[in-house]
Amino acid sequence: MVPGVGGVEPAVTLDQVPRWSDPDQRIFPAASTSDEAYADEGGSEPPAASGFLSFSDPLTGDDAGVGGRGGASRFPVDQEINSRIYLWRGQPWNLEVDAVVNSTNESLDEAHSSPGLHAAAGSGLAEECATLGGCRTGMAKMTNAYDLPARKVIHTVGPKYAVKYHTAAENALSHCYRSCLELLIENGLESIAMGCIYTEAKNYPREPAAHVAIRTVRRFLEKQKGNIAGVVFCTTSSSDTEIYKRLLPLYFPRDKQEEEIAISKLPADVGDENGETVIDERKIRIRPLPAGVVDRTVTATPMDLPLSDTGSALKRGSYKLDSYLDPSFMSIIKDPDLRRKEQWEKSAQAQKGFNYARLLGYGDLGCPSLSAAEEYSLHSRYLAKANSLNLSDIAEMKIIYRGGVDIEGRPVMVVVGAHFLLRCLDLERFVLHVVKEFEPLIQKPYTIVYLHSAASLQPQPDLGFMKRLQQILGRKHQRNLHAIYILHPTLGLRTAVLAMQMFVDGEVWKKVVYVDRLVQLFGYVPREQLTIPDFVFQHDLEVNGGRGLIVDPRTKHIYQRASS
Repeated sequence: MVPGVGGVEPAVTLDQVPRWSDPDQRIFPAASTSDEAYADEGGSEPPAASGFLSFSDPLTGDDAGVGGRGGASRFPVDQEINSRIYLWRGQPWNLEVDAVVNSTNESLDEAHSSPGLHAAAGSGLAEECATLGGCRTGMAKMTNAYDLPARKVIHTVGPKYAVKYHTAAENALSHCYRSCLELLIENGLESIAMGCIYTEAKNYPREPAAHVAIRTVRRFLEKQKGNIAGVVFCTTSSSDTEIYKRLLPLYFPRDKQEEEIAISKLPADVGDENGETVIDERKIRIRPLPAGVVDRTVTATPMDLPLSDTGSALKRGSYKLDSYLDPSFMSIIKDPDLRRKEQWEKSAQAQKGFNYARLLGYGDLGCPSLSAAEEYSLHSRYLAKANSLNLSDIAEMKIIYRGGVDIEGRPVMVVVGAHFLLRCLDLERFVLHVVKEFEPLIQKPYTIVYLHSAASLQPQPDLGFMKRLQQILGRKHQRNLHAIYILHPTLGLRTAVLAMQMFVDGEVWKKVVYVDRLVQLFGYVPREQLTIPDFVFQHDLEVNGGRGLIVDPRTKHIYQRASS
């Protein structure tokens, strides 16, 4: 690639890319809107002048908290490692580095490779890829870079994502990054540019994939920092850029303050020494025999004994080892969600004798609390399953649906209580629909409008279900929820909300704002931002007697009655 010739943008050297440890990376002006649009509309890269990231420090905003988990940091400050990390908004193959990473499929064909790579590299790349015999998921292979400014291209195959096998997908993705770095060192290369190794077609959620990528690179550099000069994380969309700028300080803290904040914000499970997820129940545990204990019965078994005698000898000796085997290793591990459900049922059974919530008719609330990592994993599994199913039948019931925005511009979710009670629901499918509908909203501050008009006095479903749903939605939902406006609350509903404050989550349910009249609701959410069923208007007139109000029967607009 010749710089500046034929409209081709000049290659960018590593010295021109913002280094993560540079002091001027802490404060940036807002990103250019045109650059954001350029990347999100499918452009190969933003203009070179705007390829450098601009963002504010995620640890200094409203989201920053105080380290609450305590203990030593799992990713302490290491300036030598930080000096090898770069963050770049643009395509990796425009960088003049030793190697760039291509996320592709098992056949290494052009159609499934990173968009724009083959066009930039020339026909020679596809011809060499055809001679490699493919590549397995989680592995990597290297070719020449041809017309790219880089010296080599490392091709790797990301995993498909399935909720049931999410741990396997995480570890396969981790192996992709590690294989690329290992191949880099094996070939005597020192710098590498890595895009996001996942594809939408394989259903891998963006944020979990970023966690895996960043922590794997961190763990690798802890062992091999002397052999690598630079690792460039490349993003090509505003969503990926936002994720990486938020997660990088957790794994590559630049000072003690970031390190302390990261202690409370890191997931509970950050993998092993390689960044791979390890399920404790599946570890192989080998315990040494106590000193002086030798199982002579087994070792002295003669090889020429009849088979039946040998078996008897082994059986006689095996009882001596039973006490040293780890029972958890011998147990069969069930599906984690099923196992957790059984734990909840056991917990609820244990509390049956003295359960205020059940006595009041609010259902079982004995399910144990989940850690942040457990909630995150639970939410990810439900979201992936919801995205894989057709839930249009639930959407047509209009129990929950998107509204516009409230008076301060926050997005609004509308919930119609009467519709829930009138519909025959598969609750599990309904929960999946809720998770899918709420996902775009809970990323930032949002509002819920609950229309209790003409709904039953008895809260349905019970509070046990509500607690379970809240855990599935996760802590981001709790943190970003601004308010729940409840229209036409009844005494029974107020009692239920009080119980939820006591038994479910006081932080969320103390955000409830009771609204007795529609005209009051419109003070929080403008009328034109809401789609409201006709019966709600009728109920408002019946309950409030139309006092001081006039309703236009055609447009359903409500006006204050002029004083006489």
